Amino acid sequence: MDTRLTGRWAANRESDIMQARKHLGLPAAFALLGVPTFFSSNVQAADAPEVIITASRVAQTADETLAPVTVITRQEIERSQTRGLDDLLRGQPGVEVANQGGTGKQTSVFLRGTNSGHVLVLVDGIKIGSASTGLTAFQDVPLSEIERIEIVRGPRASLYGSEAIGGVIQIFTRKGGGAMAPSLALTAGSRGTWQTAAGLSGALGEGGWYRLGLSQLDTDGINACRGSATAGCFTTEPDRDGYRQLAGHARLGWRFANGLQAEATWLQSDSRNEYDGSFQNQSGTRQEVLGVSFSMPLSSKWASSLKAGRSLDVSHDYKDDVPRGEFKTVRNSLSWQNDLQLAPEHMLSVGLDWQEDRLVSTTAFDKNRRDNLGLFVQYLADLGRHSLEVSARRDDNEQFGVQTTGGAAWGFALSPATRLTASLGTAFKAPTFNDLYFPGFSNPLLKPEHSRSAEVGVSGTQHGGRWSVNAYQTQVRDLIGFDSGFNVVNVDNAKIRGLELQAGARPGRWDVSGQVSLTDPKNEATDTLLPRRAERALMLNAERDFGQWRAGMKFRAEGRRFDDAANTARLGGFATTDLHAEYALGKAWRLQGRIENVFDREYETVRFYNQPGRGAFLTLRYQP
Repeated sequence: MDTRLTGRWAANRESDIMQARKHLGLPAAFALLGVPTFFSSNVQAADAPEVIITASRVAQTADETLAPVTVITRQEIERSQTRGLDDLLRGQPGVEVANQGGTGKQTSVFLRGTNSGHVLVLVDGIKIGSASTGLTAFQDVPLSEIERIEIVRGPRASLYGSEAIGGVIQIFTRKGGGAMAPSLALTAGSRGTWQTAAGLSGALGEGGWYRLGLSQLDTDGINACRGSATAGCFTTEPDRDGYRQLAGHARLGWRFANGLQAEATWLQSDSRNEYDGSFQNQSGTRQEVLGVSFSMPLSSKWASSLKAGRSLDVSHDYKDDVPRGEFKTVRNSLSWQNDLQLAPEHMLSVGLDWQEDRLVSTTAFDKNRRDNLGLFVQYLADLGRHSLEVSARRDDNEQFGVQTTGGAAWGFALSPATRLTASLGTAFKAPTFNDLYFPGFSNPLLKPEHSRSAEVGVSGTQHGGRWSVNAYQTQVRDLIGFDSGFNVVNVDNAKIRGLELQAGARPGRWDVSGQVSLTDPKNEATDTLLPRRAERALMLNAERDFGQWRAGMKFRAEGRRFDDAANTARLGGFATTDLHAEYALGKAWRLQGRIENVFDREYETVRFYNQPGRGAFLTLRYQP
């Protein structure tokens, strides 16, 4: 991972964006960025000040942001040869993944020990996920069309509203520009896996750009579940459970002479999934995101942006090809943000977010629509060696009323290469349609889940390397669970304490990095660990450039966890090793190879659900 962990005022760190913001004002900085002012915040390598958006919703260099952020770039995605988003996220700082049976199967992501529904997921600034389950189908997002991923750890509800208790994961799709350039990637490998991705990008006249992409994935998979009539998936189906996916992507934009920038994005993934289950064992799903955005410098001190979006989460369920039900979530959203430069190092952001959730299902829900209006304000200041971020938000939801959240962060440069940070924040998670209205299994009187978080960290650079240490505590109250009568209620409180350590360096032709996450996710009422979250996780990466050759290794280890709230179903710890290499056949052609789970370790992240063993994959890639 490429992680920027330096002080704001470190020598030789000023980018073109910072120069523009100091001397030309905010609009010039936005023009250099080539994106709306909508998101950003990063953590990056010490040799290039990367621009981030998600942490503060405005463009910042990694030096400026006070939140711990991990960035995964397009180059890192291609070099790792990872085939799925869930596998790419696994092992990142503060991130744990629970998967139910391999490629394409249900995947839950836990951020900093919070629940899987406590992470907000955005695609190009548009919220995705199911309003019925509260989960995001990470397994169905195509990697071939992702340009970069920003993972912000810690509460961000004061900027984004519901769900951002553990943090925010934002996916940016690929953007075109420059000379017309086709791209192609062909992959074949174990378990009958065939994957194809093709794209075309370029410029539209002098001010426009485009990117078109199409990808396909076909795998026979593994036997997803080793259950029985009374456990696991409550059936015995010892067969391979395959997965098929077809995805498309388009991104078009234009920057006009007056500074107005307009852009449209579309991403769609259709899949057919097989799994094991007594009531249903097949599903056809669609994930779709459509967005239109406009950004405009209204003066030398004022920039405004507007984004409209729509996301779909559709699932058709079957049992041996016989229909069992349909769930379709439609999320419409509109955001208006204004960024005002009060002084050279003082910025005020004010915005409105509107969101409407609709649910169409063969199941008769008592209610199938609700909307939310959010107003947020944020103040950013750079006061020499001190940095300050303060934000507040008010959400008015027609179902559960008004929620107010806030956040504050402070940074202090101990030296040109070392910085101390501290932050406080509150957040909430709205109940889902399933929680509130599912027939015979819901409670319309549920309250939102609430959290308070505190964090302190120190980070720096030394001899070309970078490092960071972050300690945090999150208390969540009104967790939605079950009472003694198996009724859905706000019953539990949780306290989550954690420590994250990261380090990376580039000695010579080597690129090495590592991270350790220590987490104590406790249910305070029962003094038990929250299920499916390990207390310890480690990841080590090492790559070396040999000229035309490049080879690397990824080692991941996770400690024990429990699959149930009572901590009676223990899942043992495990460690896996992946190897990858590539050879440059020419200027534009590369031949890549990957062996995953080299030592064929058997492990589970969800009880009774298998994980893939050793696999080998070969990729031919063309990218001019």
